[in-house]
Amino acid sequence: SYYWSEIMKILVLNGSPKKKSDTMVLTNAFLRGIKKNGSHEISVMNISEMKISPCRGCFGCWQVKNKHCVIDDDQNRILDLYPEVDLIIWSFPLYCFGMPSHIKAVLDRTIPLNQMKMEIVDGRTRHLPMVDFSKIHTVVISGCGFPNYEHNFEGLSRQCDLCFGNLTKIFVPETPLLNIPEAKPVTEPKVLAFENAGEEYAKNFSLSPETIENLQSLMISKEDYIKNIE
Repeated sequence: SYYWSEIMKILVLNGSPKKKSDTMVLTNAFLRGIKKNGSHEISVMNISEMKISPCRGCFGCWQVKNKHCVIDDDQNRILDLYPEVDLIIWSFPLYCFGMPSHIKAVLDRTIPLNQMKMEIVDGRTRHLPMVDFSKIHTVVISGCGFPNYEHNFEGLSRQCDLCFGNLTKIFVPETPLLNIPEAKPVTEPKVLAFENAGEEYAKNFSLSPETIENLQSLMISKEDYIKNIE
């Protein structure tokens, strides 16, 4: 393995609607680990504080072909940055087994970075890209309030597989514990694990299966977690 020798450009899309975000506790730890090997350019966008309307499905962007959405709001700031970065981190809590609606709107409105024209690649039909997505790496960090991975993240996981390339997925149960001071004995090791994972990721844009399994493991037993929920 090797450390990324250049300054990495990183875009963080924070999809939590809360200022005290459980998921961003983990994302910030991951960023601290990444920064251990250099001073990278990191742009954090708090989506809930931005004006990003839902996609209208008008396909006006495919008529203009300028990589911008015809809706004049903050989404175009994201579209300007999107093709220029090395890594995009999507950070958000799990809502109804998927993305919260405000950050899903961001994903929906990346359509201007593609063309209407289609091609078949490896048996799959897709729109021709207007930018080089192959150089963009993606990390998805999502937390949920359930005490188990199974039966919660499967839908989101499949969506991420279809939407993103060069993908690393980290899905974490029991994340409300991260903002409970009394839970520090079990949350601090999790935060440290994310920091170490960020350092690992900076070496070659990937994490080992063992690291991902550790990041996604429970902090306390399912029974203890359920017992303390009121």
